[in-house]
Amino acid sequence: REIGMVFQRFNLFPHMTAIENVMEAPVMVKGESKAVARERAVRLLDRVGLGDKGGNYPTQLSGGQQQRVAIARALAMEPKLMLFDEPTSALDPELVGDVLDVMRDLAESGMTMIVVTHEMGFAREVGDNL
Repeated sequence: REIGMVFQRFNLFPHMTAIENVMEAPVMVKGESKAVARERAVRLLDRVGLGDKGGNYPTQLSGGQQQRVAIARALAMEPKLMLFDEPTSALDPELVGDVLDVMRDLAESGMTMIVVTHEMGFAREVGDNL
Protein backbone atom coordinates (compact mmCIF):
# COMPACT_ATOMS: atom_id res chain seq x y z
CA ARG A 1 0.00 0.00 0.00
CA GLU A 2 2.93 2.34 0.54
CA ILE A 3 4.76 1.35 -2.65
CA GLY A 4 3.41 1.80 -6.17
CA MET A 5 4.77 -0.31 -9.02
CA VAL A 6 4.65 0.42 -12.74
CA PHE A 7 5.64 -2.46 -15.00
CA GLN A 8 7.08 -2.39 -18.48
CA ARG A 9 3.98 -4.07 -19.95
CA PHE A 10 1.32 -1.87 -18.25
CA ASN A 11 -0.73 -4.83 -16.90
CA LEU A 12 -4.05 -3.01 -17.22
CA PHE A 13 -7.26 -5.01 -16.86
CA PRO A 14 -8.49 -5.30 -20.48
CA HIS A 15 -12.18 -5.58 -19.51
CA MET A 16 -12.12 -2.29 -17.55
CA THR A 17 -12.03 1.30 -18.77
CA ALA A 18 -9.12 3.55 -17.85
CA ILE A 19 -11.08 5.09 -14.98
CA GLU A 20 -12.14 1.65 -13.69
CA ASN A 21 -8.51 0.47 -13.80
CA VAL A 22 -7.47 3.45 -11.66
CA MET A 23 -10.41 2.98 -9.23
CA GLU A 24 -10.04 -0.77 -8.68
CA ALA A 25 -7.36 -0.99 -5.98
CA PRO A 26 -8.64 1.84 -3.76
CA VAL A 27 -12.12 0.26 -3.78
CA MET A 28 -11.05 -3.38 -3.40
CA VAL A 29 -7.97 -3.02 -1.18
CA LYS A 30 -8.59 0.14 0.82
CA GLY A 31 -12.38 -0.18 0.95
CA GLU A 32 -12.96 3.31 -0.42
CA SER A 33 -16.35 4.24 -1.78
CA LYS A 34 -16.66 4.24 -5.55
CA ALA A 35 -17.48 7.96 -5.45
CA VAL A 36 -14.24 8.84 -3.63
CA ALA A 37 -12.20 6.49 -5.85
CA ARG A 38 -13.80 7.91 -9.01
CA GLU A 39 -13.04 11.49 -7.94
CA ARG A 40 -9.37 10.59 -7.37
CA ALA A 41 -9.21 8.60 -10.63
CA VAL A 42 -10.53 11.57 -12.62
CA ARG A 43 -7.95 13.86 -10.97
CA LEU A 44 -5.09 11.40 -11.58
CA LEU A 45 -6.01 10.75 -15.21
CA ASP A 46 -6.07 14.49 -15.69
CA ARG A 47 -2.65 14.75 -14.03
CA VAL A 48 -1.15 12.27 -16.50
CA GLY A 49 -2.76 14.04 -19.46
CA LEU A 50 -5.59 11.59 -20.05
CA GLY A 51 -8.58 13.39 -18.57
CA ASP A 52 -10.52 12.79 -21.78
CA LYS A 53 -9.73 9.04 -21.95
CA GLY A 54 -11.40 7.76 -18.77
CA GLY A 55 -14.08 5.87 -20.70
CA ASN A 56 -11.63 4.17 -23.06
CA TYR A 57 -10.60 0.54 -22.75
CA PRO A 58 -6.89 -0.34 -22.93
CA THR A 59 -7.21 -1.58 -26.53
CA GLN A 60 -8.43 1.90 -27.49
CA LEU A 61 -5.30 3.55 -26.08
CA SER A 62 -1.75 3.81 -27.42
CA GLY A 63 1.08 2.16 -25.51
CA GLY A 64 2.13 5.49 -24.04
CA GLN A 65 -1.43 6.21 -22.94
CA GLN A 66 -1.73 2.75 -21.38
CA GLN A 67 1.51 3.35 -19.47
CA ARG A 68 0.20 6.69 -18.18
CA VAL A 69 -3.00 4.95 -17.01
CA ALA A 70 -0.77 2.44 -15.21
CA ILE A 71 1.05 5.32 -13.51
CA ALA A 72 -2.28 6.88 -12.47
CA ARG A 73 -3.41 3.48 -11.18
CA ALA A 74 -0.30 3.14 -9.03
CA LEU A 75 -0.72 6.70 -7.71
CA ALA A 76 -4.34 5.99 -6.77
CA MET A 77 -3.13 4.09 -3.71
CA GLU A 78 -1.26 7.23 -2.57
CA PRO A 79 2.13 5.52 -2.24
CA LYS A 80 5.15 7.05 -0.57
CA LEU A 81 7.48 5.37 -3.08
CA MET A 82 7.11 4.49 -6.75
CA LEU A 83 9.02 1.68 -8.47
CA PHE A 84 9.33 1.79 -12.26
CA ASP A 85 10.55 -1.30 -14.15
CA GLU A 86 11.64 -0.11 -17.61
CA PRO A 87 8.49 2.00 -18.05
CA THR A 88 9.42 3.12 -21.58
CA SER A 89 11.08 0.03 -23.07
CA ALA A 90 7.88 -1.40 -24.59
CA LEU A 91 6.88 1.92 -26.18
CA ASP A 92 7.34 3.28 -29.67
CA PRO A 93 10.05 5.98 -29.57
CA GLU A 94 7.56 8.77 -30.29
CA LEU A 95 5.53 7.85 -27.18
CA VAL A 96 8.42 7.79 -24.70
CA GLY A 97 8.43 11.55 -24.10
CA ASP A 98 4.88 11.65 -22.71
CA VAL A 99 5.66 8.99 -20.11
CA LEU A 100 8.95 10.66 -19.15
CA ASP A 101 7.12 13.98 -18.76
CA VAL A 102 4.75 12.39 -16.24
CA MET A 103 7.66 10.83 -14.36
CA ARG A 104 9.51 14.16 -14.41
CA ASP A 105 6.41 15.82 -12.91
CA LEU A 106 6.35 13.18 -10.17
CA ALA A 107 10.01 13.77 -9.38
CA GLU A 108 9.48 17.54 -9.25
CA SER A 109 6.54 17.07 -6.88
CA GLY A 110 8.83 15.23 -4.45
CA MET A 111 7.83 11.62 -5.13
CA THR A 112 10.55 9.15 -4.20
CA MET A 113 11.13 6.87 -7.18
CA ILE A 114 13.32 3.90 -7.93
CA VAL A 115 13.60 3.59 -11.70
CA VAL A 116 15.17 0.87 -13.84
CA THR A 117 15.68 2.52 -17.22
CA HIS A 118 17.87 2.81 -20.28
CA GLU A 119 16.87 6.49 -20.56
CA MET A 120 20.16 7.70 -19.07
CA GLY A 121 19.63 11.37 -19.93
CA PHE A 122 16.34 11.31 -18.05
CA ALA A 123 17.94 9.47 -15.12
CA ARG A 124 20.71 12.06 -14.86
CA GLU A 125 18.22 14.91 -15.12
CA VAL A 126 15.81 13.82 -12.38
CA GLY A 127 17.90 11.43 -10.29
CA ASP A 128 19.57 12.17 -6.99
CA ASN A 129 21.46 8.87 -6.89
CA LEU A 130 22.50 6.87 -9.95
